[in-house]
Amino acid sequence: MSAIVNYSGDDDLYPGGSLYAIGSNFDVYYPPSKRARISASFIFENLESEQDQRPTIEVLPDECLFEIFRRLPTGKERSLCAGVSKRWLMLMSSISKAEICKSASSDIEMNPADEDQDSEDDGYLTKCLEGRKANDVRLAAAVVGTSGRGGLGKLSIKGNNSVCGVTNMALSAVARGCPCLRSLSLWNVSSVGDEGLMEIAKGCHMLEKLDLCQTTSISNKSLIAIAEGCPNLTTLNIESCPKIGNEGLQAVAKFCPDLRCITIKDCPLVGDHGVSSLLASASNLSKVKLQSLNITDFSLAVIGHYGKTITNLVLSDLRNVSEKGFWVMGIAQGLLKLISITIISCRGVTDASIEAMGTGCHNLKQMCLRKCYFVSDNGLAAFAKTAGSLESLHLEECSRITQSGIIIALSDLKSKLKSLTLVKCMGIKDIDMEESMLSPCMSLRSLTIKNCPGFGSASLAMVGKLCPQLQHIDLTGLYGITDAGILPLLENCEAGLVKVNLAGCWNLTDDIVSTLLKLHGGTLELLNLDGCMKITDASLAVIANDCLLLNDLDLSKCAITDSGVAVLSSAKQLSLRVLSLSGCYDISNKSVPFLKKLGRTLEGLNLQNCNSIGSSKIELLMESLWRCDILA
Repeated sequence: MSAIVNYSGDDDLYPGGSLYAIGSNFDVYYPPSKRARISASFIFENLESEQDQRPTIEVLPDECLFEIFRRLPTGKERSLCAGVSKRWLMLMSSISKAEICKSASSDIEMNPADEDQDSEDDGYLTKCLEGRKANDVRLAAAVVGTSGRGGLGKLSIKGNNSVCGVTNMALSAVARGCPCLRSLSLWNVSSVGDEGLMEIAKGCHMLEKLDLCQTTSISNKSLIAIAEGCPNLTTLNIESCPKIGNEGLQAVAKFCPDLRCITIKDCPLVGDHGVSSLLASASNLSKVKLQSLNITDFSLAVIGHYGKTITNLVLSDLRNVSEKGFWVMGIAQGLLKLISITIISCRGVTDASIEAMGTGCHNLKQMCLRKCYFVSDNGLAAFAKTAGSLESLHLEECSRITQSGIIIALSDLKSKLKSLTLVKCMGIKDIDMEESMLSPCMSLRSLTIKNCPGFGSASLAMVGKLCPQLQHIDLTGLYGITDAGILPLLENCEAGLVKVNLAGCWNLTDDIVSTLLKLHGGTLELLNLDGCMKITDASLAVIANDCLLLNDLDLSKCAITDSGVAVLSSAKQLSLRVLSLSGCYDISNKSVPFLKKLGRTLEGLNLQNCNSIGSSKIELLMESLWRCDILA
């Protein structure tokens, strides 16, 4: 809209002609009129009555405006009109694509550029509304603004706006204006209920992904509508939805034959009937995650018998599933294509059950057990003998696993296993074993041992002999190891180490860093010494001289100074991309020029808790290294 106001200079106001353009075919003209000079108080007193006397399109009822708006020729005109007022916006968003007159553009000539701009595609546009931005007005504006380009293809609404959040009305606008919507995510949106989601089911028949998290007002009623109206559904995620239960899942099982991925978490009304119906009917299901549900052994038996297409399986906090359920799932021989399984906090996982899984899942390559307290060395050894294809083993908080079980598993998996991860396994302690009992695992490339205080120097030396082809080592939190303890491991790595993480190993010194870089400086790409308080500038001198490929270096809380940073910046062959100096208190403003020099290749720089560097210097550094993400 435009208004022309001419000022003559003699203190009289002359409003010029005002043309309000709604579209190319609808104009309202206001003729110019001379108005006498009056006091400001009189203006405010009579403003409302004067506005009431002026002709305006706002006096038209919604039915008339609806007929006008649906005849606008292009999406551009519709977007312009939607910006006039909230009333026009909401009215515009209520018009479905089917209600727009196809002949609206026949009375005007459109150039090819306009046609291209308003041509419909298949809805590949994405919109994400979070927090305060998640409201009806913004969502309606997105619907109107994208209508000329096929509408939204992916919509995500996260966060509950308690003042004016997204409601059923805005979701209905999405259903009318975005028929090509393929993905819808609703997280913590309590103001949306069955009515809005049922409108989506009526208008968005191409929906493929539905993600519902903490949507407390949505029930089986709308999920059944989605199943009936959206047969192309391939991904369904339901989390913390207290009103969704077995009936909704049974409808999905009946009407959505292409379902491939399913996640159900913390839904108290979901039980065996819903889960078993879904698993038995979905012939294309490949990824399944079941967490904190009231299901029993029966559901796991169904997985074992009918899960012939499942490749990824996650089972977490299933308190009503016993050893029998996991055992039957394994021996049923139905999980023929299972590649990855993760089991967390399930009391039914025992030695017998994981042995059955190793026997029945012939193609299993990744096994992760977390907080499975009843698995011991015997079960791990039996599993290792039967799981001939296993490539990755992750054990976390499995307190009955000891060093003996790990050594035996490595010996049995020596031809396939590539990655071994041990986290907080308190049962692992140094023991003496005869070398004749050890069989090298030539396939292992990655070893992670985090926060296992009993894993000491003897265990590291043994791993070094067992696994000579290691390339990635992560020993985070092994505060008890020393230079002498880790040395045999470094010396036995024949392939050349690429990534080394020694964070929290505070007893290590410059001597072991020097040895590490002399042995593996030509291949090392990542080195993490976070918390190694005995590491000084001497290590930086070795890094500058011996590292050819290093691009990620973490020296947080190390005893380095400005001199060490200067030496590091002088390295000709070094091209660091990420450098962390967090908590290095001896680094001061003197290091800023050297950091600028290093910043030529840096993409990330962490200077948090470097209190000796002034804030003004940090600001100058940020201006100079504008391509680098600096944390300070």
